[in-house]
Amino acid sequence: MPKIYSFILILFLLMFTSCIPIKDLEYLQKTNKSNPEATIVPAVLKPYRIQINDVVSVRIKALDQKLVNMFNTSSIEGMQSNSSEALYFDGFTVNDHGEIRIPVLGEVAVIGLTLDEIRIKIEKQLLAEYFNKEADIFVSVKLAGLRYTVNGEITNPGSKILYQEKVNLLEAIANSGDITITGNRKEVLVVRQYPQGTEMHTIDLTSVEVLKSPYYYVQPNDFIYIKPLKQKSWGTGTNGLQSFTTILGAVSLLLTTFLLFKR
Repeated sequence: MPKIYSFILILFLLMFTSCIPIKDLEYLQKTNKSNPEATIVPAVLKPYRIQINDVVSVRIKALDQKLVNMFNTSSIEGMQSNSSEALYFDGFTVNDHGEIRIPVLGEVAVIGLTLDEIRIKIEKQLLAEYFNKEADIFVSVKLAGLRYTVNGEITNPGSKILYQEKVNLLEAIANSGDITITGNRKEVLVVRQYPQGTEMHTIDLTSVEVLKSPYYYVQPNDFIYIKPLKQKSWGTGTNGLQSFTTILGAVSLLLTTFLLFKR
């Protein structure tokens, strides 16, 4: 009889250790010490600096629009001006020398500059070489969409393009269908490109402290990888019922085999 009790105890231990606890699935959890009413101050988001292969959209306007039409590209016929295809063909891709090629203005060095710095640089060049202040030049510079890639334990892996100024990790993951139940929310890997090279950062999405992280906001060309939990490699199920059924089936098979050989 004691052997039966030991067997049942081992069975239940295996079942519960293979389950995925709720605390591993919930986002933005607060610790026991944290004040539930406290305001969380997010990390200051530094302006993005342009890198090679980025696509920049530049629009130039004036009181007399005919004067500046030669500086603007036009959408390809049949494409909507705000579509990803139109932005790709109408935008200016940063080449290997860190420059974009604008009609009439020619090569403009933009590598390492922010969008505001590029805008100011183009405005100064236009006023110095082509127009006076009375023309009332207005320059708009934006990234042609915020592109990132999500892979691993995610419902819809792949590359996404969002036309927003700021996108955080939770929004990026939600746009990919959320992390699967076997995804590790405590060790989300963000591979980010910098002018000096590539860096990897690990983010814990189950902690509310992630809101203070400088890597909470997605940057262009980020690669987000969701690691699998160890329960996936065990193959015993993601909840109590699945684990119990799997383990019970395995144990039943072992007992049947044992009894057959014992006879």
